Amino acid sequence: MPQEIDAVVATDLTRQFGPFTAVDHISFRVRGGEIFGFLGPNGSGKTTTIRILCGLLAPTAGRAEVLGYDVAREPEAVKARIGYMSQRFSLYSDLSVRENLEFYAGIYRLPAALARARIAEFLELVQLTGQAGRRVEHLSGGWKQRLALGCAILHRPQMLFLDEPTGGVDPASRREFWDLIYALARAGTTIFCTTHYMDEAEHCQTIALMHQGRLIACASPATLKANAMRGQVWELACEPLLAALDLLPQVPEVLEVAIYGSLLHVIASAEAGPSLRAALEAHGVHVLRLEPIAPSLEDVFISLAQSPVDLRPPTG
Repeated sequence: MPQEIDAVVATDLTRQFGPFTAVDHISFRVRGGEIFGFLGPNGSGKTTTIRILCGLLAPTAGRAEVLGYDVAREPEAVKARIGYMSQRFSLYSDLSVRENLEFYAGIYRLPAALARARIAEFLELVQLTGQAGRRVEHLSGGWKQRLALGCAILHRPQMLFLDEPTGGVDPASRREFWDLIYALARAGTTIFCTTHYMDEAEHCQTIALMHQGRLIACASPATLKANAMRGQVWELACEPLLAALDLLPQVPEVLEVAIYGSLLHVIASAEAGPSLRAALEAHGVHVLRLEPIAPSLEDVFISLAQSPVDLRPPTG
């Protein structure tokens, strides 16, 4: 599909479950051939949105087109042209790797010769050939993840939806998985990936950030980092950490404070370094290191969730 064509166009897309609004009037576009990251914490509306776009759940209001088909009026046409990998491993544990792939080839109605060729090709691509006869229940999480991807792409879909595909997988397997995603994107497949791992967003050309059912930003990683922050991010190493966490919000120059492992990220003015150090040391907090850093996407998300900046491109 040519890259200038939109693979997804969503306009005021909304989904309610009784009085609860899971997806609240969101609008965005996904360009054909790009890797589009759909980010946010658990419960932010990511999975509900992806189910709507896959034709699995009807919207309450608004509309969306996927590959030119209306998801509410033409869900079967959408399903025939996409691949979907859910956040929960849903293959058959009592079947072998090859038997799972053969089962999905049958669902996609691939001719027998074509199915055999594509299964062999995929097993070679992800280095699963030696595991083809092994029962799925005996595979590691990383191997199961690769198999689930294979079952989603056997029919060569134009667009692939991945719903938190790397949850519970070790870092090395996550990197290998993203190498496969890059290969698919280079071949022309549009990738729509939901995740709550902010570091995975660096792999995407465009990122949509969800918070409490609303789309709070949609732009490239570079644009988000350049335009979303209200101040400078300061990385702080100190002792005791929790005392600093309680103290810093009371310092006038401080806008936000968040824990990052054994460190604190403090959003304050670009000139706030001396004031931060003085306030901490005046209250018995030993400053080991305090330096300005470039914002991470997690910093961006925290800043936008607390004080939204309109970083959503027009959909018209």
